[in-house]
Amino acid sequence: MKLPNGFGSVYKLSGNRRNPYRAIVTERWLIDSDTGKWKQKRKTIGYYESKKDALQALADYNKSPYDVDASKVTFAEVYDRWSDEHFPTVSESNAKGYRAAYLLCDSISNKRMADIKLDDLQYIADNSGKNTPTLRKYKVLVGLMFKYAVIHDIITPDMNKTQYIDIKKAGNPNAYNREPFSKKEIDTVWKMHTTNVYFNVILILIYSGCRISELLDLKKENVNIKERWFDITASKTDAGIRKVPISDKILPFFEYWYNLNDCEYLLSTPDAQHFEYRNYYDSYWKPLIEQMGMNHRPHDTRHTCISLLAEAGVDERLVKKIVGHKGQGVTQQVYTHFEIEALLDAINKI
Repeated sequence: MKLPNGFGSVYKLSGNRRNPYRAIVTERWLIDSDTGKWKQKRKTIGYYESKKDALQALADYNKSPYDVDASKVTFAEVYDRWSDEHFPTVSESNAKGYRAAYLLCDSISNKRMADIKLDDLQYIADNSGKNTPTLRKYKVLVGLMFKYAVIHDIITPDMNKTQYIDIKKAGNPNAYNREPFSKKEIDTVWKMHTTNVYFNVILILIYSGCRISELLDLKKENVNIKERWFDITASKTDAGIRKVPISDKILPFFEYWYNLNDCEYLLSTPDAQHFEYRNYYDSYWKPLIEQMGMNHRPHDTRHTCISLLAEAGVDERLVKKIVGHKGQGVTQQVYTHFEIEALLDAINKI
């Protein structure tokens, strides 16, 4: 098939190559200083496995010409550039989530952004073995990366198909279903809490409703023992930035951790260091939960708090304020004395 003039050309290179088909276009015409004749200056669009793929690349280029040098940028390179700019603007827990999601993308990390198809992205989701929350983070990650690539002319807008990634049926068929702690299980934690100080952490989570990442990253400077509240200054969502009341039941635990050592964080490892989530989960949460014969993840404590507040008849607006759910209607960072008292009264009902 003869291609239109100015469309470009496809050549098959000799030898045993993984991508033998080369797609090229004429960048401009120049006069050869030796011969005085016009000659073409060509640039390579890319190398492809089949002639069909190479022709499609030419068609895409002619439809919307892009910077060929920029189009050689790989997925890993875009991640490095994007994360350098994006991570300073989000919380550490959010950044950790993106880093975890990026680990799923090993199969395309060295692939050019311009060559990554929807099938590549869907394959990762379908074969990740991960649960829905992780897959949501994965979809958000690649969506932001492809948007970044479009803005910086690495790919054309029509190459971004990330919105079509289907995560509803993907991932782990044995996905973990979140269940609140039963009242019997809560009683068990209370019975065990004097045997190991890290049982107290489970109770803090249950009676505060905060996320495990929020608690592990909580600094002492943001804890007001006297007035019984603490500030969440970095969260997964804007609604998560809030003041959380400290209930009477867990106030002694806050006092214990606050005065334990010189670590700037409220919770700390036995050697007074900041807790990383993996360290806490593997070394403390999982062993203690198994010791009690239970099957729970840290996020179940958050669901437990919400359930207890609802059962106690606490107004839904106050529940949302305490746990930092969207729709709480509080965007300002200033809380009045009366609002703090209302939150304390609510949390002390459970």
